[in-house]
Amino acid sequence: MTAPDPTALRAHLLAAVPAATASGARVLTALLEDPAAAAQLTVTDLAARTGTSEATVVRTARSLGFAGYPQLRLALAASGTAPAPAALLTESPEDAPDLAGVVASLAALESEALHATARTLDLAALGAAADAVHGARAVDCWGIGASGVLAADFDHKAVRAGLLTRLRTEGHAALVSSETLGPDDTAVVVSHSGRTPDVVAAAGRARDRGAKVVAVTSSAGSPLAGAADHVLVATGRETAYRAGAMASRAATALVLDCLYVAVVQRLGDRAGDALQRTYRAVEDPRPVQGRRAHRR
Repeated sequence: MTAPDPTALRAHLLAAVPAATASGARVLTALLEDPAAAAQLTVTDLAARTGTSEATVVRTARSLGFAGYPQLRLALAASGTAPAPAALLTESPEDAPDLAGVVASLAALESEALHATARTLDLAALGAAADAVHGARAVDCWGIGASGVLAADFDHKAVRAGLLTRLRTEGHAALVSSETLGPDDTAVVVSHSGRTPDVVAAAGRARDRGAKVVAVTSSAGSPLAGAADHVLVATGRETAYRAGAMASRAATALVLDCLYVAVVQRLGDRAGDALQRTYRAVEDPRPVQGRRAHRR
């Protein structure tokens, strides 16, 4: 793992929060609350301030791609990172005192999720994932619950671009479908947590059969990520009362849109022709023969 560019450090810190352990999240939150002050703290000082251990601080630094905490301190000092608003770290929209607070909190969360995802998205992984989808005989799109809605959106766009796709939004359906895939196929698997058992098992089965697996998840360290060939990480914080929250869905939708556009670029004229035909089909749903007769 490569250490993040200092100019994108805040985005990487925010991106790491959803998948962090409770103690790791406290370290990340302290770094985000006052980066300049944190850059002055020794590993012992930071561990004491966050109620964690020195080992936790070091593990957190390494999970971000740094060799150790001293390298993270240098990056903090060089980054010029501004403190993150408290609402992004600790508050939940449902705790807002009025509707204006709800709107402001949701807007801040979604905006930060989109910017953090854009700054941290692995472009090499995105390109490799697009190659896998573009070169596939068939593309399976899997997701359950809120993730299923996002998988369905990607499936819809991919069909319009001329790809042969199969949407599976139920766990057993994904497991069954995984056994029909082969080396010429690709599965695009959407899971915010990356821990939905059926989806993780289906991804592992598909990969065992030689299919390429593209995971879109919030956690690079999740079981789904471990079962995938290509991992695309979407940043978005959820709360206890907002599973499938808008911020996480918006971040995931951004990643899937980036994947879709990258695939369309690779398809070239093939995608353009397919999009024109499908647009015409929606505008005039009559059979082609009927349309010709109407023109005469």
